[in-house]
Amino acid sequence: MAERRDLPHVAWGNAIRAARTRREQIRLRLAIGALGIAALGATIAMPPVPRLVWNASASAPVGFYVVSPGVPVAAGDMVVARTPEPWRALAARRHYLPANVPLVKRVVAARGDRICARGPMVSINGEPAVTRRARDARGRILPWWEGCLRLGRDDAFLLMAGEDASFDGRYFGATRARDILGKAHLLWAR
Repeated sequence: MAERRDLPHVAWGNAIRAARTRREQIRLRLAIGALGIAALGATIAMPPVPRLVWNASASAPVGFYVVSPGVPVAAGDMVVARTPEPWRALAARRHYLPANVPLVKRVVAARGDRICARGPMVSINGEPAVTRRARDARGRILPWWEGCLRLGRDDAFLLMAGEDASFDGRYFGATRARDILGKAHLLWAR
């Protein structure tokens, strides 16, 4: 057993070790908290891309789609995309699609293709592609863009040609690559 005069030194050493342990625990908790806040902040700065999407719209086959982000898309591919910004709010207000729900559409034209819209007719590279409706099912006027545009490197034209009621490129024009979340593959159809 230690002599009586050594006991204060032992108690002092134990107190120092306990204080050091408390500081280390506080640092660890702060580091974990900071990492959690950084992870939340990252999702705000870079929203996560959905990997599985349920499409309930009749303009594309109803069902689950697997999303492959970062894969190059070409004409003919099905994609999952956000409605372009100015039209996203309109689609939500009119209950076509909630603002946070992506579209499932087909890419019908890409880089270098020329898209023209004159009156109700939309053409791709000079060939008639689709006719636009003037009003939706509730009688509200649908937005029409007019003129011709050549799609750039970061543009795609999304269109469901066989679906007259589809809210797609015929009404909002080209879609930028930043709004395309990825290639869509039908996993299960209802």
